[in-house]
Amino acid sequence: MMSLIIFASKEIKMKELGNYRKSYEKSELLENNIPEDPINLFNKWFHEVEDFGGIEEVNAMTVSTFGLDGFPKSRVLLLKQYTYEGFIFYTNYNSEKGRAIANNPNICLSFFWHSMERQVIIKGIAEKTSENISDGYFESRPIGSKLGAIVSNQSEAISSRNVLEERLKQLEKDFEGKEIPRPTFWGGFLIRPIEVEFWQGRPNRLHDRIRYQLKEDYSWKIERLSP
Repeated sequence: MMSLIIFASKEIKMKELGNYRKSYEKSELLENNIPEDPINLFNKWFHEVEDFGGIEEVNAMTVSTFGLDGFPKSRVLLLKQYTYEGFIFYTNYNSEKGRAIANNPNICLSFFWHSMERQVIIKGIAEKTSENISDGYFESRPIGSKLGAIVSNQSEAISSRNVLEERLKQLEKDFEGKEIPRPTFWGGFLIRPIEVEFWQGRPNRLHDRIRYQLKEDYSWKIERLSP
């Protein structure tokens, strides 16, 4: 079997990507024009990217966790809220990511906004949101999304898609004309940031990198990093 795999791999021609280059020239990030708190800068950038356009889901982010198998794993989720406390997304607590966070709450969020040549990387500690916050968001979801959260035993193997579709049909009958309560296994995570790095593309690969690190007195240490 190993020899077959090696033989098959020889049929794949190497794709050279060394000439995939562009010059980053759309903006700059300077110390004399940034706030003392990274949440305020995130808010400013978020709205600037939204106003500039070119990105369909500005709130799309990569969430990286340490899996129960010891390997890091990243996936794209949607940020649903951010406040002075941190960043909130919602998921199935019994999912692979939910169990990973329960085991190790140290996670990383990253946003890449190519239209403005910007990236934000957030290291933080995850904790479950209060039940009333999870309830409030769940209530705001469309009916199909509510039922979908109940139907899916997220991350578990299933025999076919028909399993999901049949479950959904049954739930649609069960909850017809009724309120759909939030399942206890579904809710939010608040990520309290301890480090936030803002990256702005610049010409000649001399990019701007500004890092905020949370200090013991809850103020922020601000440093420029070499690109």
